[in-house]
Amino acid sequence: MEFFRELPPVLQAFLATLFTWGVTALGSAGVFLTKEVNRKILDGMLGFASGVMISASFWSLLLPSIEMSKDLDIPQWLPVVIGFLLGGLCLYLIDKLIPHLHINFPDESTEGIKTTWRRTTLLILAVTLHNIPEGLAVGVAFGASALSLPEASLASAISLAIGIGLQNFPEGLAVSMPLRREGLSTLRSFWYGQLSGIVEPIAGVIGAWMVLLAKPILPYTLAFAAGAMIYVVVEELIPEAQKAGETDLPTIGAMLGFAIMMLLDVALG
Repeated sequence: MEFFRELPPVLQAFLATLFTWGVTALGSAGVFLTKEVNRKILDGMLGFASGVMISASFWSLLLPSIEMSKDLDIPQWLPVVIGFLLGGLCLYLIDKLIPHLHINFPDESTEGIKTTWRRTTLLILAVTLHNIPEGLAVGVAFGASALSLPEASLASAISLAIGIGLQNFPEGLAVSMPLRREGLSTLRSFWYGQLSGIVEPIAGVIGAWMVLLAKPILPYTLAFAAGAMIYVVVEELIPEAQKAGETDLPTIGAMLGFAIMMLLDVALG
């Protein structure tokens, strides 16, 4: 921990998001072991990922944002609300512009501008877009911890990275398996599955760098990352988890994911 603490915050964010990317690759590697995962298990895992992201959004991002807003000469709620809504709006606009297709949805459900891209490309893009706010959140958390603010500690940033890593495992599995069903080889399914997580280190470095450049907007930035993650949960993860009609397992998974992320943040932070 001490060695890690002495590293520059941008490098900390880069290493942390390399870890989250690695867990995505680990989940994608499941395609080497089996061609199919039980749908109920996958739904439960997607529910777990939802719970982790919701919990991380509050404990690691929104709560510090609220605390930091106390010192500003504006209403305390304003930065949090503005940042949160802007994060959701940004993901909404990306959704409408970039062609993508959510896993387990038919071709006619393709979102974004019309395109002739193959279904496999659209599936990969959906998960790649999903990973951007996760990497951004980790980067912002590490950037905030470098400012020595009591509301944003290095331990809290590390717990966020661990939580994002945990929920990346089912995500990696959830993208590589459908690609295999689409007819791609095992190796290509793994390759594209793990590749969807490469945006996390990129977004993580950008997030940490932005925070260090503009400390006054830190409450907005934290809330922005939270809004983007919540948008992904509501727009993508929960519908996918319940697409087959099963609601109990995704709900139980979400509760467990929320509790584990809360435990990590409170225990380590």
